[in-house]
Amino acid sequence: MNITITGRKCSPREDFKQRAEKKLKKIERFFGPDASAKIVATAEKKFKEVEITISNKGMIFRAQEKADDLSEALDKCVDTLIRQIRKNKTKLEKRLKSGSIDDLITPEQGAPDNVVDETDYEVVRTKNIAVKPQSVDEAILQMNLLGHEFYMFRNSATDEISVVYKRSNGGYGLLEPTNE
Repeated sequence: MNITITGRKCSPREDFKQRAEKKLKKIERFFGPDASAKIVATAEKKFKEVEITISNKGMIFRAQEKADDLSEALDKCVDTLIRQIRKNKTKLEKRLKSGSIDDLITPEQGAPDNVVDETDYEVVRTKNIAVKPQSVDEAILQMNLLGHEFYMFRNSATDEISVVYKRSNGGYGLLEPTNE
């Protein structure tokens, strides 16, 4: 697994980098050597935050956790990623050819009672919308006027379908398509 570790407002120590590589070995067994992981460590005044993004064969897993120190936040992130994998076990096993989800889940971890295997997703509502060309600022304004958490639009700068969304830690995000 290709691991990239960066720091925002901090410079992660070597022991943190070694711990991160060791923790991601658990997940590497599942995804294989082709996967890539990006770890971003952020130091704020009152907390430390770790964000892990793993991409492999077009699938992206992401976890972001806060704690008093970076190691604790890293542990929480890895646990969150394993929980995501466990929750979507059946769908993931169909998509990933190598590795087994059971290798990732060790007996001492056990499966928490509140995790339910997902077999099918139920679409309860379908909505057709007209996507008109807008700037990103206009789309954010429209999203806020509607009171939504996200808004799909045709980006007038790129002529592609894009999505703006509200981030949980404040600010806005923009999703744009790529040809990967």
